[in-house]
Amino acid sequence: MVIVQFLLELAAAMVLLLFAIRMVRTAVERAFGSSFRRLVTGSSARLRATLTGIALAAIMQSSLAVAILIAGFVSASTLSFQLGLPAMLGADLGSALVILFLSLKISWLAPLLLVLGGLVFLKSRSPMPKQIGRALLGIALILLALELMRATVMPIRDSSFLPQISASLDQDFITAFLVGTVLTLIMHSSLAAVLMIVALVSIDALPLIVGISFMLGANFGSSLLPLWITRAMPPLARQVPMMNFLIRGTASVIMVVVVNQFTLIQLLPDMSGAQKVVLSHILFNALLLLTVPFSGSLERVVTKFMPQERDSLDEIPAHYRSVLNHNLLDDMDLAIASIRREVQRMLILTEEMMLPIMDLFQKYDKARMKKIVKKDLIINEALNGTRRYVAELSGITGVKSGSSAQRKELNNLLEFAIAIEAAGDVISKTLSNLAANKDRNGIRFSSEGLTELKNMHDTVIANISLAGNVLVSSDVGIARRLLEEKNEFTLRQRKSRKNHLKRLAKGRVGVLESSDLHLETGLALKEFNSHIASIAYPILSRKGQLLHSRLISED
Repeated sequence: MVIVQFLLELAAAMVLLLFAIRMVRTAVERAFGSSFRRLVTGSSARLRATLTGIALAAIMQSSLAVAILIAGFVSASTLSFQLGLPAMLGADLGSALVILFLSLKISWLAPLLLVLGGLVFLKSRSPMPKQIGRALLGIALILLALELMRATVMPIRDSSFLPQISASLDQDFITAFLVGTVLTLIMHSSLAAVLMIVALVSIDALPLIVGISFMLGANFGSSLLPLWITRAMPPLARQVPMMNFLIRGTASVIMVVVVNQFTLIQLLPDMSGAQKVVLSHILFNALLLLTVPFSGSLERVVTKFMPQERDSLDEIPAHYRSVLNHNLLDDMDLAIASIRREVQRMLILTEEMMLPIMDLFQKYDKARMKKIVKKDLIINEALNGTRRYVAELSGITGVKSGSSAQRKELNNLLEFAIAIEAAGDVISKTLSNLAANKDRNGIRFSSEGLTELKNMHDTVIANISLAGNVLVSSDVGIARRLLEEKNEFTLRQRKSRKNHLKRLAKGRVGVLESSDLHLETGLALKEFNSHIASIAYPILSRKGQLLHSRLISED
């Protein structure tokens, strides 16, 4: 019974640790996620890419999340391999630095963060402070989970079986290495795995050499995770995770042999065993950065055995073709599902149109802009096809014969398709003309104004993904969050307008020249965002979570 209770308490501590790490990552992604794309893709040098990776992993408390972002950007050709690899290796080091902070004796900080984070989360009304409060709560829970883990293991460290296990692992470093690997794969987090190892070493539940073998195994498992997560992505997206695995995985295997066969541990400074594990973890990931200058050569190596699929390059991408299935018209549910997929395709095309817009405002490319405008024609064709499909559906099955819920869903999908088409027009007819005018007249935004527009653009991109999630899931919580983001965007646009007018009042020449362009761009982004967010209204209205009017009653 004692063993069962011990395992249950240890499992509870592990689950709490995983939950807390996820809580911090979710809060950071919701608060600042829209800026991550610009941070990563804005890197123009290997050193900057490495530092960006370190910073993102430290903020998100997950090198895996950063690795997935990088793989996606490389796949979309918005980030090169030569910058993606340094960013991923930097993320591994950033995760190790987080462990250094969390392993310090700062248990006194947990109650303070619980109170502060709880107050901020409960009392704040706007999304940003709420997410900051959530992140503080998550950090506090991480500290509490580590204390719970130490308290759970402490009573049995002097038991008869724990020393036997430790002695066995001390003589069999390969098993210790594999246990660390499996632990990381199960937890899906090297941060959680290494924190757990550090906690066990800190109370002498594990010998130092076993802890280091565990740690190196955790690094090996951490190099496998991005490779596994991106297994279904195109070869181009998997090149960076593959090279990261080859570098980090090979180094961890070599190091576990070297450390156990030679007395390298004696070279570490005089400190506690837990601190030595953390320092070894940091040094190991820091040494891997020595491969950053050779990322160009490494790209040629990985391309040879993981080439891009050339045959697919000349084909029309799947989302450029209609997915409406006319063989499903005799089944209302399947036909509606087909329409939903078509609307999702339109949304993906709209995202492709919006992504490079701010780049074109900074460096106009007429040929690239023409490609964007051509995609609007595909969206228009998709809307017309959807309308015809609905008309055929009405003629064959009879919309009136469907249930009330089916008719409402059909109308909502058609309305959102119209909204997406209108959003595409904002890009092809408004933003494209504004970018062309800026280039033609040699207008430059002020540094503050450009930053404000970039932030709004990042938010719009994030909201497109959010709208896609609402479309697929019809989840009330996600729909509510989308409208909260829409309201937050409106406040941001108004604040940008006020800041611009203040700069204008100071008589700055550059601001005066770009005044109309800045204001019109902000309004266009706001209009686009409103169209995209319209998917949330019918879902929230159906659940009674929308007010009928903002007007105060005259009664």
